Amino acid sequence: MVLHPKTKVRVTGQEVTFCCKASGTPVPKKYYWYHNGTLLERKVHRYGSRLVLRGLAPEQAGTYHCKASTEAGAIKSAPAQLTVLAQGQQSCKLEPEPSFVELPSECPQDAAGSRYYNVGRCPPAPCADSPADPSECGADAGRCCGVRRMEMREIPCAGSLLPVKVVAECGCGPCAQPRILVQGRVTAADTGEPLRFGQIFLGGRKVGFTGYKGSFTIEVPPDTQRLVARFVDRQQRFVDAVKVLPFNRRGGAVYQEVKMLRKKEPVDLDGSRSNAIPLGEAGGREPVGELVLPAGAFLRPSGEVFRGTVKASVTFLDPRDMATASAASSDLSFTDAEGEIVPLRTYGMFAVDFREGETGAALQTGPVEVRMDAGQVQMPEHLQKMKLWSLNPETGLWEEEGVLQPAGGNRGKREERTFLVGNLEIRERRLFNLDVPEDRRCFVKVRAYSNEKFNPYEQLEGVVISLINLEPQPGYPANPRAWGRFDSVVTGPNGACLPAFCDGQRPDAYSAYVTATLGGEELEAVASSPKLNPNAVGVSQPYLGKLGYRRLDHDDPNLKKTAFQINVAKPDPNNVDETNGPIYPYRSLEECEEAPVSANHLRFYRVEVDKYEYNVVPFKESDLTSWTGDYLSWWPNPQEFRACFIKVQIEGPQEYMVRSRNVGGSHPRTRGQLYGLRDTRSVRDTLLENTSGACVEFKCSGMLFDQSLVDRTLVSIIPQGSCHRTAINSLLREYLSRHPPMAENNHTAAFTMLAPVDPLGHNYGIYTVTDQNPRLAKEIAIGRCFDGTSDGFSREMKADAGTAVTFTCQERPAGRESFFQRLLTAPAEA
Repeated sequence: MVLHPKTKVRVTGQEVTFCCKASGTPVPKKYYWYHNGTLLERKVHRYGSRLVLRGLAPEQAGTYHCKASTEAGAIKSAPAQLTVLAQGQQSCKLEPEPSFVELPSECPQDAAGSRYYNVGRCPPAPCADSPADPSECGADAGRCCGVRRMEMREIPCAGSLLPVKVVAECGCGPCAQPRILVQGRVTAADTGEPLRFGQIFLGGRKVGFTGYKGSFTIEVPPDTQRLVARFVDRQQRFVDAVKVLPFNRRGGAVYQEVKMLRKKEPVDLDGSRSNAIPLGEAGGREPVGELVLPAGAFLRPSGEVFRGTVKASVTFLDPRDMATASAASSDLSFTDAEGEIVPLRTYGMFAVDFREGETGAALQTGPVEVRMDAGQVQMPEHLQKMKLWSLNPETGLWEEEGVLQPAGGNRGKREERTFLVGNLEIRERRLFNLDVPEDRRCFVKVRAYSNEKFNPYEQLEGVVISLINLEPQPGYPANPRAWGRFDSVVTGPNGACLPAFCDGQRPDAYSAYVTATLGGEELEAVASSPKLNPNAVGVSQPYLGKLGYRRLDHDDPNLKKTAFQINVAKPDPNNVDETNGPIYPYRSLEECEEAPVSANHLRFYRVEVDKYEYNVVPFKESDLTSWTGDYLSWWPNPQEFRACFIKVQIEGPQEYMVRSRNVGGSHPRTRGQLYGLRDTRSVRDTLLENTSGACVEFKCSGMLFDQSLVDRTLVSIIPQGSCHRTAINSLLREYLSRHPPMAENNHTAAFTMLAPVDPLGHNYGIYTVTDQNPRLAKEIAIGRCFDGTSDGFSREMKADAGTAVTFTCQERPAGRESFFQRLLTAPAEA
């Protein structure tokens, strides 16, 4: 499906047009349209690939999707929502929805000490629009609800006033068209070696190469529902990796680590004789099966039989090895007869590469036999459903090659075994798979939060949640027998729903291993030991006990805290304790996606207790649609994010909070006005006594949102404590003196500068990174700053390397807290 119908809003009496388009061989010409799952009569609506509804009535609201079919198969589109408004009804309310930001620690807003302030937001929902010209189907960007007016307010805060801009009014306007990107790195699954200058394909089209360190950036084409990318090693050391990459439909970049499977070293075979190649011998285990090639099976592309020496490489991905899940291709899905994309459960994948021994020319095969050991299948019902599949590298979908039928035992020592046998011909370089369709499916609700407080209005969007389905050994939940499937979903404003295999009879028939990453940063799961806290996990008892929630470090505190495992126990509809999440039946996806935050869900959170960010113009970095064009916006360009950090060395007996205060410095519209605050706790240098370092973000100088004039941000760096400035980087001091005006540095307890426009570097103690993903730009800059180099990446603080300014601090005297709070928020001219 290359064109999907789009969500529309119309007023009663108007008309609407939905379009879809499928590609395939042969070319699809038959289309069917459905309203809320019911087929619409073709004679009544006279549709083809386009559906036109005139004189709309309220009962025509709902979901619409199309299905295209040929004699070769069928495919369904994604659903589109149609909202039909009454005459005079507004789809975008003038009054903004509540949205809270956290104020600085010295700014409590009530007697209870709450520091959250409602700044409002306009939900980016589609607005009612005039029907577009049907000939431009799919080209209209449409109108969406957005900010129409903001107003400035001042909040009393420790003896001063803190400015904040709040949404005063919402209204309809052109929909934002943010760039949608997927970034990441491609490396070998076994050694971590980067794929240097590998080719990247979308469908059959080459779109670029990986970098020297394996990095890549893919811009997601418009109207994409499923992003399938193929990574190819031009040196042929790795099996081609076909990945279904998650992306954030609301814009911005999602980071993804891609692992490639190294090809097995080739063995010499005699093409004139029968040969058998085992499939899966890792770790001394019995093979899952074998590939049997009869004499004369190898063919040249012309069809001529090749009987000479064959260099045969057969690489098997064995799901009994848990480490192989990250290197598996696609998302293990196929299209059924109704055109619906449904999941598979794998028992192993293999890639073949046959070449002539002397010339290295590629070879094909005639009919060959795939034999699978039935003893490796622990679920008896799977024996009757086992099939052989091949991967279409353009769609990322598996296509059926044949059914595996029970057969007698094999030769020699395996004569007592029962095998499942199938046949195929290898005509092109594809990945093959031993799989069964699995209809025991559920959805798992997961949310990500900015901290361990789990406030509903501090959820994170753009987090990649990954779930690996496991087949546990009875009685040993922490030691699974094999993995069977994996999925990744990006969190939206209401979390994410991940598909997973589940079972209603045996709660532990399937388990799931779940992780979360944001811009390459791993988020932490809620602890399960020494005592399980249902309120923290987000799931009430007794259902939590049935799920058997365990964080990765449950039995071994030395393990990471960034994953959890659960039994995917299908909810019992007759048990009220199991009807409120976090597991939902497969047909209840809408209920899962729209579940309130008060419903049961599983949680991840960022560990950032020692960081704080405040923007005068509120903006959620994980949701680019929340960006507002304003002169005081911290990020002036939502298509490109430039992160700037300064490195501060502190000589003192403890760790200290360091604040950057950022105000307009040279632009006439912002001079003297606050952009925002950043607080960061210094990190000890393990090699230097009484020394710590802090990498403090500041607002980069440069063009403001109107792209007309540069502003040199006036940045003040202030450690919290009894500190005085003792040194300034000589190169930085010289640069600032050669680029006037110079900021006054009369106060020895702070360092002030008009921030450089140029992206200086580690020699100056300034670290600048530009990226389409603000979180990733910050992570890279912080890694370089910790390391004190221009291209390093470290989490070990080297406080005396690449430093801009040095302070010497004493133990903070008692009773001085209020003075420093006032100092940190004092106006620039004070």
